[in-house]
Amino acid sequence: MGRVATSASDPVVLYVSGGNTQVIAYSDGRYRIFGETIDIAVGNCLDRFARVVGLSNDPSPGYNIELEARKHCQERPLKFVELPYVVKGMDVSFSGLLTFIEDLTKKKEFVKNGDETQGEEQFTTADLCYSLQETIFAMLVEITERTMAHCGQNSVLIVGGVGCNKRLQHMMADMVADRGGTLCAMDHRYCIDNGAMIAQAGMFGLQFGSESMLVKMEETQCTQRFRTDQVEVVWRPKTRGKHA
Repeated sequence: MGRVATSASDPVVLYVSGGNTQVIAYSDGRYRIFGETIDIAVGNCLDRFARVVGLSNDPSPGYNIELEARKHCQERPLKFVELPYVVKGMDVSFSGLLTFIEDLTKKKEFVKNGDETQGEEQFTTADLCYSLQETIFAMLVEITERTMAHCGQNSVLIVGGVGCNKRLQHMMADMVADRGGTLCAMDHRYCIDNGAMIAQAGMFGLQFGSESMLVKMEETQCTQRFRTDQVEVVWRPKTRGKHA
């Protein structure tokens, strides 16, 4: 769906949502995973922190974190609170970072809603939201850039619910531009959970004769831990040896 919506031909894909965090690229009939979270997904990290600081679920916790972080401006910059930056090779980890920032909200220096009179050592909900976004998005940009270098690609496609975040798009665009490439930001209507992407995959499976997709409705089942690289991508030509 992302390739159709953005006309991207063969990009490195950053897949970020509440359930998944992966950097993938197509090779030899499958989307290969080059980097991923080793614990919780980035969207899950954002959602859980939003609940800790009492942000609303309307329209989504992650979006409300983004709104808090947007309070950062040149006239009144937010305070950057240093957080654990955990990149392990091509993989990332968010669980320890989440525990660390949750603990910060229990410290006396945490002021939920700050004002002009807050002390130098104090930090607010907006400060933490800004710091969290900057840290985790920098981690995602780093492993995406490494994948681009490994695969020899010059374009990146961001998909998944967290892909709606404007700050993530801007940070990724800066990195890609430095490499002389192109960012293909996904239409927000298809970033969030929707039936269109499922229907399209089914349509391609039927069109190209995928045996795994030609299943009667009464015989279908859900596999929650079905990984991206387990799906045979029959609708794209095989490129044997590419990105090996």
